[in-house]
Amino acid sequence: MLADSLGEGLRAEALAVDIAYDGEAALERLAVHDYDVLILDRDLPKVHGDEVCRQVSGGLLRILMLTASGDVRARVAGLSLGADDYLPKPFDFEELLARVHALGRRARPADPPVLEHAGITVDRGQRQVFRDGRYVPLARKEFGVLYELMRARGSIVSAEDLLEKVWDEHIDPFTNTVRTTMVKLRRKLGEPPVIETVAGSGYRIP
Repeated sequence: MLADSLGEGLRAEALAVDIAYDGEAALERLAVHDYDVLILDRDLPKVHGDEVCRQVSGGLLRILMLTASGDVRARVAGLSLGADDYLPKPFDFEELLARVHALGRRARPADPPVLEHAGITVDRGQRQVFRDGRYVPLARKEFGVLYELMRARGSIVSAEDLLEKVWDEHIDPFTNTVRTTMVKLRRKLGEPPVIETVAGSGYRIP
């Protein structure tokens, strides 16, 4: 199924992905979670993609609409519903990924391509991390956690926020995954410790 293959590909690029197989389920998730980008198939069952687009467009959420029709009139119609971008099927995954990244940058204040704080350098484009000039190889989730902490610029990031932004809806909210990932991340970053645990609140890099 296209949704599953796209989800797998996007997760491999360190993106947190939730999947809905019909318009009704999509609206339910959109009512609960704050997403940066919605990849919306126009031909959804139960609630048509056009109606989903009408109901959720207009805020910070960016919408990439997919359709089997490459006709110009269909593209104009999709954009007039509130979609931010439009991609006819079949498409190349690399093009879709580039459009998702572009829409994601528009959905929130742009981060600089390289984040630097407390002796740590994070290059998201190259997916590289350095501490005091030393290269630090990180697994995908470790990189995602560190990136969110660096984006916070010293503010506290809760475990719940990390689960939402780095993992996806299938993760157990009571899991110790964040704690386990944090242990591995701290070990790889080395001494002196740079990630601070704020009891009852979360984590930060002061």
